[in-house]
Amino acid sequence: MRILVLGSGAREHAIITALLRESPGHAITAAPGNAGIAGNVPVVPLDANDPVVVTAYAIEHAMDLVVIGPEAPLVAGVADALRERGIPVFGPSKAAAALEGSKTFAKRIMHEAGVPTGRAVRAGTLAEAEAALDEFGAPYVVKADGLAAGKGVLVTEDRAAAIDHTVFWLEHGSVLIEEFLDGQEISLFLLSDGETVRPLSPAQDYKRLGNNDAGPNTGGMGAYSPLPWLDTEFGSEQAFITEIIETVATPTIAQLAKEGTPFVGLLYCGLILTTDGIRVIEFNARFGDPETQVVLPRLVTPLSGLLLAASTGALAALPWPQFSSDVAVTVVLASENYPGTPQTGREITGLAEASAVDGVTIAHAATAVQGGALVSTGGRVLSVVAVGADFGEARDRAYEAVDQITLAGSQFRTDIAARVA
Repeated sequence: MRILVLGSGAREHAIITALLRESPGHAITAAPGNAGIAGNVPVVPLDANDPVVVTAYAIEHAMDLVVIGPEAPLVAGVADALRERGIPVFGPSKAAAALEGSKTFAKRIMHEAGVPTGRAVRAGTLAEAEAALDEFGAPYVVKADGLAAGKGVLVTEDRAAAIDHTVFWLEHGSVLIEEFLDGQEISLFLLSDGETVRPLSPAQDYKRLGNNDAGPNTGGMGAYSPLPWLDTEFGSEQAFITEIIETVATPTIAQLAKEGTPFVGLLYCGLILTTDGIRVIEFNARFGDPETQVVLPRLVTPLSGLLLAASTGALAALPWPQFSSDVAVTVVLASENYPGTPQTGREITGLAEASAVDGVTIAHAATAVQGGALVSTGGRVLSVVAVGADFGEARDRAYEAVDQITLAGSQFRTDIAARVA
């Protein structure tokens, strides 16, 4: 197939890497891509958030499938424009993408569908937010209602910090004050064609900047897959997935279809296992980052067939995707001062040595070539991905590779997947 992948992060690099593993090969183009992606496939400097520009390019180059990686093009309606011209696209409509673009919308859909989730109050003023914070008590959970590039959520024991976060995001719109849910977090991706869902393997990510979950929230500092402790909690991974499909995914997809906004693409279920059972923390409308980097390397079923089936209403004809028994770990290398304003433009070296470690691949997130040197261009710069027979081997490989990479001022966690190794 001729496939256009929209996006410029490690998630898109992981998607492209999975597509490139297939035989026969595909003609893949990325827009706008990054330096690492450009080393694998052609890249074009398109504005991925512009429906007119993307659609014109897809038509001119006879694309068989467009895969939308980030959330911004979805909320901008890029998928709608492509579908109107009959181009298969993996990604929900603007209306269905509100499942991620508006946390208030997501909570309403969950309520209508009977999906288990925590209590929440939408606040448009500081007084409303303060009342909700005092009602729910500490730890305080404040979420920006709209897209916030992974920086809109604050969980804190400090009421003053919660108020500061609320004040900042009220300048951009409303906020949600939610009750705190305690337990192990789980990310589960489900492909949807608007009616049928097919699950991928679950993963767990690390949202806090520092070891032992210290420091501020980030877009994610690492992840691992599968989750061996699901066997203890649920008997098997399949039993867990079946429960999520029955209680979360299918009711949500059915509710969206009922409302005339069928969800076609990737339903990301952010879940938490509480003492009272599974609860949904959030939905996203696309592959998660960094979880994609550990889920797709284990995927045995060809990814292109799954994405095309979801895009064309044909998932019901496919069995559940199959995964390798290998495990995967990813460690994110971030710039100095991330998740604040990152120090960028610094040279990155050692990638050839890191990539030479057995089982390791490097997914670029924020890189460019300037003056012949590879440099950082954002907060999360690289995802070092390692596959192994067990978590001890995968962790050793990942950190051996990280040690080969030099980026002045960079930071990374040293405890990714330690709990399961």
